[in-house]
Order: sequence, then structure tokens, then C-alpha cells
Amino acid sequence: MKVVISGFYGLGNTGDEAILESIVDNLRSEVPNIDITVFSLSPEQTAKEHNVKTVYRAWRRENKEKIQALRQADVLISGGGGLLQDTYPTKFLFGPLPYYLIIAMLAKACGAKVMFFSQGIGPVTSGWGKFLMRRFANKADFITVRDQYSKDYLESLRVTKPETVVTADIVFAFQQKPDDACMKSLPLMGSERLVAVSVRPWFEHNDYEDKLASALDELIELEGITPVFVPMEGHHDVDASKRVLAKMQNADSCHLLGGNFTPNQYLNFISACDVTVGLRLHSLIFSALSGVPHIGISYDKKVESLLKRSGMWDYSFRLEELNRDKLVENTRYVLQNRDQLHEVVTENAAVMRRDALENIELLKKRFGQEMN
Repeated sequence: MKVVISGFYGLGNTGDEAILESIVDNLRSEVPNIDITVFSLSPEQTAKEHNVKTVYRAWRRENKEKIQALRQADVLISGGGGLLQDTYPTKFLFGPLPYYLIIAMLAKACGAKVMFFSQGIGPVTSGWGKFLMRRFANKADFITVRDQYSKDYLESLRVTKPETVVTADIVFAFQQKPDDACMKSLPLMGSERLVAVSVRPWFEHNDYEDKLASALDELIELEGITPVFVPMEGHHDVDASKRVLAKMQNADSCHLLGGNFTPNQYLNFISACDVTVGLRLHSLIFSALSGVPHIGISYDKKVESLLKRSGMWDYSFRLEELNRDKLVENTRYVLQNRDQLHEVVTENAAVMRRDALENIELLKKRFGQEMN
């Protein structure tokens, strides 16, 4: 079977790179003689890291190679992740939403089947974006989404023709490998109560940084924790982490990981922490995968959906409703009841892992003829 994978790959986002690694590893485990080509902004790096064929993803070059790859493909896997949204500016054919839909339509024109794979849908708020979804997303052959909210959102956009099945984020099927590079990079004694902290810039809502900085200061004093900032998107999250640290009185009790570790290395580090406090969706998914209790600060419905499925929503916050004192109270409760919450998270993560693997099973079932 020949597949092309299209997504937000080769741009250094840990969550998206974890998605790609999960798709590739599980396809190789479950589909004999799989032939994989990835559209990537860093094709040489992606080819080296995953041992796959690659084509440059943007339009400025290698367009003939894109078409050739799609002509040879049995299936285009579009996803996973939050590809179909217009949070970032969408102007005519420029922006994430038009890009991924055009790739999908090119695949159809080239004779390949199209599967939107383990996607989180939306937001799509512009009239043009809604038109594109109605016109082109309805031409997909099959869709899996990572939460019920995304399925409902598709229906609200009148994307109803392809069969749509709710599964889970494919990263719940991540094949973890031992690697303590993150831990070795830090000057730790080994007895610290580690709290992973994941922050990110988010448009005009950076006022949360002051609340988080103050809360971490108090938690250091009351609970003796050692916060470690885990930057999931390179320099963007490194810079956001440094802004929070600059606002703290006890910044010398914190650490900041480098922004160039692999998804597997970040996952292994988060696995060793007592608790995670984070914005980045995949920092929370890594936590759930590891049975680590987590407090999310939700900037998007996808984060809220994950927290409800992991069992940690009662301790979490919407970004615009973040309360500093309540964050301290909730984190202390989670730390003091870690063993009980670990069992809850582990049980829920096992269900989501099963659902994540269903993405691969549904691909095999739906496009089985192409595999013969």
C-alpha cells in the first residue's frame, strides 16, 4: 500500500511531530509492505528521522513531485491534528485551511482516496472558510476525528457526506522508547518533586503568564516543587517560558529544557514528573499517556475535550477564566492526591489508546482493496 501523509510536519512543533511518528510507527506495525511519503517543510530532516520518502510541502517548489506522489498513492492521509481551521488568517487560497483542502482535492484528481485522519476540527468562522469546508471537505472518502466536538462541528459546517467516526488523537498510540536525554540535561539531585510546565504564546491572551508565575512562586514555597518548563514548539515556547520566569520571585528554583528535544524525549521527561500544568495540547496528552495527573489551561475546545476525556477537567481552567488562587489550590490537591488521580488518568488513557489505534484499523478496513 502506498500512502501520502499531509500535515503540519517539518516545522518543529513537538505535537505535530509526535503525530507523524505515531502514524508512521503504527502503519509499519499494522500494514505489511507500507510505502510512505510525507509532505514536509523540512524534507531532508523528516526523511532522516522517519526513514520515509518526502516532498517539500509548500507551493514554492516541488509541485510536480507532489502530483507524482499523489498519482502513485492509494490513499492520502490528511492529518492528524488541527489542520482544518481558520484561526490563522485565511485569504482566498492562502492559509492552512485552503492548503490542506487543495492537497486533498489534488489527491482526488490524481485518483487517490482521501482520509481526514484523527483530526480536531475548527474553529472555522469566516464565510470563505465555511464555504471551502462545505465545497471540498464533503469530497473526502472517510473521516476520523479525535473527539465528539469535532464531529458535531463538522455537522454544523454541513460536512455530512463522508462517513465520520470519533476515535482519539493518534498520539495516544505513540510507541514510547527509553530515552533520558532531557533528564540528563538538567542539574537535578534526583529527589525533586518535578512539575512539568508547558506555556505558549496565544494572541492577546498572554496575561495568564502573570497568574501562572505568581501561582508557581507560591507552590514552590508551600509544596517544595521544582517546576521545569517544557517548550513544545521551539523558540516560541522557550520565549514564552522565559517571560514567565522573568515574572517569578523563585525562578532560581525552576529549570527550562532546551527547545530541540524529540517528542519521545519530552514524553520520557514528562513521564518522570509528578504533575503537569500546561497549555499545549500534546504536553497534556503526553501526561495522560504516562498516567501523570495534569492541570490544563484551555485556549481551545480541543484542549477542553482532551481534559474531559482524561478525567482532569474538574481541576483545569479555560484560559480566559484562569484564577491564580484556584490554580494554587487545585495543584496542591492534585499533588496531595496524586496516586488516586494517577489511576483515573491511566484508566482513561487506556481507553483513548484503544480508540487511537482504531484510526489504523479503520484505515485498513475502509481501504482494504488498495492494500491487495
